[in-house]
Order: sequence, then structure tokens, then C-alpha cells
Amino acid sequence: MKSTYERGLAALDANFHKKISILGSTGSIGTQTLDVVDAHPDKFEVIGLAAGSNIELLSEQIKNHSPQIVAISDANKIDELKALLKAKGVEKLPEILAGTEGIEEVARYGDAETVVTGIVGCAGLLPTVAAIKAGKDIALANKETLISGGPVILPLLKKHNSMCIPADSEHSAIFQCLQGVPADGVRKIILTASGGAFRDWDAKDLHKVTLKDALKHPNWDMGAKITIDSATLMNKGLEVIEAHYLFGADYDDIDIVIHPQSIIHSMIETQDTSVLAQLGWPDMRLPIVYSITWPYRLSMPYERLDLVKQGSLTFKEPDRAKYPCMELAYSAGRTGGTMTAALNAANEQAVAMFRNNEIGYLDIPKLIEYTMEGHKNNVIAKPSLEDIVETDAWAREYGATFKTPELII
Repeated sequence: MKSTYERGLAALDANFHKKISILGSTGSIGTQTLDVVDAHPDKFEVIGLAAGSNIELLSEQIKNHSPQIVAISDANKIDELKALLKAKGVEKLPEILAGTEGIEEVARYGDAETVVTGIVGCAGLLPTVAAIKAGKDIALANKETLISGGPVILPLLKKHNSMCIPADSEHSAIFQCLQGVPADGVRKIILTASGGAFRDWDAKDLHKVTLKDALKHPNWDMGAKITIDSATLMNKGLEVIEAHYLFGADYDDIDIVIHPQSIIHSMIETQDTSVLAQLGWPDMRLPIVYSITWPYRLSMPYERLDLVKQGSLTFKEPDRAKYPCMELAYSAGRTGGTMTAALNAANEQAVAMFRNNEIGYLDIPKLIEYTMEGHKNNVIAKPSLEDIVETDAWAREYGATFKTPELII
């Protein structure tokens, strides 16, 4: 039986080949996706890359992976990118586009089967919509796409027969645990959280937090925005909303537990009270590879999990006084409609202002609550894409008017 099973897996591996495009190729998700590609260059073909302003890294990615199409955020850098490619000996240049329209074109372009959405924030929403409308499958690393646009994205996926497979660690873990579980077999989803930079701080000391403190994640190597979201636990609140849209779970059936070691990436409880968990070292490449290879399992050259080496796994309940953002996310999710878009945009605005030293760390949840309060009488229960985009823009503008008490004149 074992040899038959192994032969079956080998046959699957031998037949597997995937054409992908990557949105946010020079960011954390994008570079780690290309690490996965580099581990199995015979299994993947990179069709398109979209990036921000890091054209030096993008030029290396173009040289190494020969995409057919590329987009950058700033049209003024196209000539500089072409000069870099020429200097690196790239003879056949890809089609090079710029701006939002260029990124959306990469998302919908050609015969890419899966589009990895690694653009941070709500900026990834419209390119994801473009990819779905073109019939692409989505490897979803941009949680804000569903948090802001869930009411629009889910019907689009169904209409265009596209799959959305999570590429973040928690939802990938849930997705993996659900394999073989009947639709009515799940009682609860349990999202694990590292606790972020301040898991060992007392709540009374958080007024001392600096930006440097907030960027010290104990386990994961991530971008600045998501690292700060991890510190406030807003990342977990956003993941609750994402789990609701991805898996259809009621908010009362989604729990958060602090797991400092980040070995168990999330769990499900089944109706018979069994608990299924997915384990692995904290390495973002693991959920990424599953999102672009499912249902296959490729052999990867990564360090294997050694539970004896790890030693112990511990858990505790989140401190709600320390993490008020978590409750704000549950509240927005239960309200639904455009409130989740307002929550997400307000959080992005708050994090940006904190990084610019315009507000303090403890002002982040206050700004979000201020914005949600301003939106509560204008919530659209069944929004269109235009409603979501307008709410996002409004919430950023409104959030920017927030003043800390000491700044009010």
C-alpha cells in the first residue's frame, strides 16, 4: 500500500507544472514565492511580475525568471528599469507597463493559471478583481482583499469559476485541516497568534512603545505594516474576517489563541470534538508553496519540523486590554457590509500615521474606532465594488482628521 501511494505521489509530481504571475514581486510574499519557484524551476513558469519602486531587485527577478510582462508603480522609472536590464545583459525585454492599470494588466495577462496577490493593503483589491474576471485562480496573500471586498469577491469567484486558495499561514493551515472534512463537520475555527512584539509587555507599559519596538517581531520575518498589525493583533482580527469569508464560519465560531512558538499555524475543531492542527516552522514559504501547488505536495528543501528540538508548545488567551484592535475587528465583521472596508482603511491610515510619528502606538485603535463611529450611520449592507472603493477612500480621509488629545487645540 505504501509503495502504491508513493508511486501515485511521484506521478502527480511528475505531471505538475504551473504558470504563475506575482503581484508585489519585490515584497516579502513576492520574493518568497520566487524562492519556491527557484527550488523547482522545472515545475513553474513566471508569466508576469508587478512591483512597486524597487526596480533594482525587479531587474534581477526579470533576468532570472524571464517574465512576458512587468508592471511598476511609477511610470517615470521605466527608462531606468530598461537601462538596468540592458546593463545586466537582458536582451529580450518583457512588455513593461506602469501604474494601477499596468498592475491590473499583469493580473489578467496571458495564460497564467494562478496569480499570487502579495500587494499590501487595499491596493491589491482591484488587481485581484481583474485576475478573477480573467478566470485566474488566486493565491491569496493579501488579506485586505477579502476583508474590504468580501461581499464582491465571493460572487465574482463563483461567476468566473476561479479558486481562491489562501497563501497566509493561518488560513492555509485551516484549508489544509479541512481537506477531507465534510462541509457540516466543522464546529470551530481556532486561529493562532504569536502575540506580536508586545506579547510579554504589560498593558500599562504600552504608552512607552516606539516604532522600533513595534517592528521587532519575535518569530516571523515580514513587512513593516503587517509586523505592526501583529503587534496590535489587528492582523488576527483581520484574519477572523477573512476566515468568515473564506470558510463561511460564523464569527461566534472563530476563536483566537496566543501561541508564542508559532509552530501550530491554526486549528479546526470538528463536530465530534476532535481538533485538527497544521504544524511547521514559522516559514512563509510553506503556505505559499501549498497555495500554488494544491492539491499536489512537492518535496521542498526546507528544514523539517523536529518536535523534540522544539520541546514545548504553549497557549494562552489574548489580553483584551492589551489588544483592543481584536474586538474592533469582530465588531466590524458582525456589522458587515462596508464596515469591514472602513475598518481596514482606518487601520492602514493609523499604521501609516504611526510610522510617520503623527500619532502614538496607543492611538492606533482610537483612530480606528473613531472612523468606525463616523461610518456607522452610512453602512451599505450589500455594497458594489464602487461602494467599497469609495468607503476605503472616505475612511482614509476621515481617519486622517483624528487628533490625539494632546494635539487638540
